[in-house]
Amino acid sequence: MTRILVVEDEPTLRQLLVENLVYEGYQVEAVSDGSPALAAHEGKRCDLIVLDLMLPTMDGFQVLKLLRERRDAVPVLMLTARGAELDRVQGLSLGADDYLVKPFSILELVARIKAILRRTRPLERPLVLRSGPFRFDLPQLLAWKEEKPLDLTPREFRILEILIHHPGRTLSRQELLLQAWESDARPTARTVDVHVAKLRKKLGEDDDHIWIATVGGEGYRWTTHVEPEG
Repeated sequence: MTRILVVEDEPTLRQLLVENLVYEGYQVEAVSDGSPALAAHEGKRCDLIVLDLMLPTMDGFQVLKLLRERRDAVPVLMLTARGAELDRVQGLSLGADDYLVKPFSILELVARIKAILRRTRPLERPLVLRSGPFRFDLPQLLAWKEEKPLDLTPREFRILEILIHHPGRTLSRQELLLQAWESDARPTARTVDVHVAKLRKKLGEDDDHIWIATVGGEGYRWTTHVEPEG
């Protein structure tokens, strides 16, 4: 199970982060300062650290600097105050993987964590998946239906990849926006609908074969069982 360490001194936010990350299926430990964070990570290595920069005694910058000086490449998602651009620049220069500005949505936090884990732990997922008549080569961004290649754009493939990694689960338009578009992009829910409509056409949907189901007003769901190839 993926292990996440939350380092946040504000009790209400810390508890909120823990509850939501546990709900997402992660194993979570939480501490309120930098020194306990380093001790917790040394005691039982985590897969990702959610790190508030403003901590009571040893701040997030010091924690991050010590980790990187030790050549510890554990992924770090920084939490910064609104308007603290210099903090974000300094954090990224010290080796943070991404940042979120407070206040933020839990949905975006989870999406950022998943994106970081995809980048830093790519071999933990199967590289080739099968679902019904489809075959998906994830590293190459290639897809086939009954061995015939599908002409998908990178964005269409990304949306498809997100859906097939959660077969049977409804993903909201907002979740797809956060995971399939860059953080500085400004797409809308309508953008998702347009891309899904094009994707459906390329997948060859009809009344008898609906691969991407629309869940009234909520979002979209991949309907078919997915399994690793081989």
